Amino acid sequence: MASKQLRDLTKRLEAIPKAVKNAVQPSLQKSGNELADMQKHLAPVDTGALRDSITVTPAGQMTPAYSQPGGSHIVPENAVAITVGNQEVRYPHLVEYGTAEAKAQPFFWPAFRLLKKRIENRTKRAISKAVKDDWNK
Repeated sequence: MASKQLRDLTKRLEAIPKAVKNAVQPSLQKSGNELADMQKHLAPVDTGALRDSITVTPAGQMTPAYSQPGGSHIVPENAVAITVGNQEVRYPHLVEYGTAEAKAQPFFWPAFRLLKKRIENRTKRAISKAVKDDWNK
């Protein structure tokens, strides 16, 4: 009898990471969208091209080819990528950090700093709920 209970417990514990992964992705997507919206709100607008180039890419998808930073890549599991830039907008880093001729107009990192705690808390709640729900099955 004890070995069956141990097997059941082991099976449930092994299932927790899968349950957590499944539960966290919607939370990450919501946080990514919220962060991108804040970055769009803070982005300086001349033509609107910079603001419109801010993109949220979910796990398993390919980021835009000309996005900053680092160009196109597949977003790993349990992640969301927010990128800025496209084929026409190749200057987001120059706006964020400034140049010798132009003053910095930060929008990317200030938005992140504003929402970091909220995103962390949302993710922690999703993980806790997934573990608790899985445990109570």
